[in-house]
Amino acid sequence: MSIDLSVNIAGVEFKNPILTASGTCGYGEELADLFSLSRLGGIVTKSITVKPRLGHPPPRTAETESGMLNAIGLANVGVDEFIEKKLPFLEKFDTVVVVNVAGAKIQEYVEICTRLADCPRADMVELNFSCPNVEEGMGIATSAVLAERAVAEVKKVFGGPVIAKLSPNVTDIAEIAQACESGGADAVSLINTLVGMAVDIETFRPRLTNNTGGLSGPAIKPVALAMVHKVYQAVKIPIVGIGGIATADDVIEFLLCGAAAIEIGTALFVEPDTPVKIARDLKKYLSKNKFDSVKQLIGQLRIYS
Repeated sequence: MSIDLSVNIAGVEFKNPILTASGTCGYGEELADLFSLSRLGGIVTKSITVKPRLGHPPPRTAETESGMLNAIGLANVGVDEFIEKKLPFLEKFDTVVVVNVAGAKIQEYVEICTRLADCPRADMVELNFSCPNVEEGMGIATSAVLAERAVAEVKKVFGGPVIAKLSPNVTDIAEIAQACESGGADAVSLINTLVGMAVDIETFRPRLTNNTGGLSGPAIKPVALAMVHKVYQAVKIPIVGIGGIATADDVIEFLLCGAAAIEIGTALFVEPDTPVKIARDLKKYLSKNKFDSVKQLIGQLRIYS
């Protein structure tokens, strides 16, 4: 039986529902040394800002029980160098390129997306409204009004699909998702990291120079699943699920809860070829259970009444 792993999000065809999460594989060069990026459904780039950023001083990552903390601080090359040097590398591969965009205010998102609008292989943008590791990063993420306005302003200048990346560090993530949908978002991705801390009991200092950081990995998967399920019931636009995904079983859980695709993050630091293994195992699961398309799983969670 032929197994169809393809999914469609906002008119963009993905060969499979497996994407990389922003910040976990730079601009793709690292992974491309291990396997062809053409095997991915899509690659989400490291967050891009208007100007280059050095980010926070080290240490800026720390391992935790069932996950990791990071406070990179949006270190990146800036939009000019990204367009000149990084995007041409990604253009060589047959995969969807999603450019993650970050800013301190709405106008910065607009400025970057205006530049990206002239780049044919910036297939989609993912608006990072939810980075917990920069001082200004949470303003839009926690305000439905600002989130709706930011999406609406970006939609005026960028002709491709726009994904809004949402934070779990809010009172009601469904409200923010609905605001993004009202602003014209073509999809939402969730969740970004949870705010956390780790402490060194020998030095009495936090393990990160930023003091707190974003918690990712298996520890946050139950939170992510609950939020994807909640947002799925609140919006009509597609959802990209993120949070603790390391196996095909994890992917299936997210699909059942309503995600149309997923992003893999922390698992890439453990096994960089995780996306390839998941695609293989996902096919096996579908064949075993007599499904011919991965789309048959989306939103099929059987909740108790």
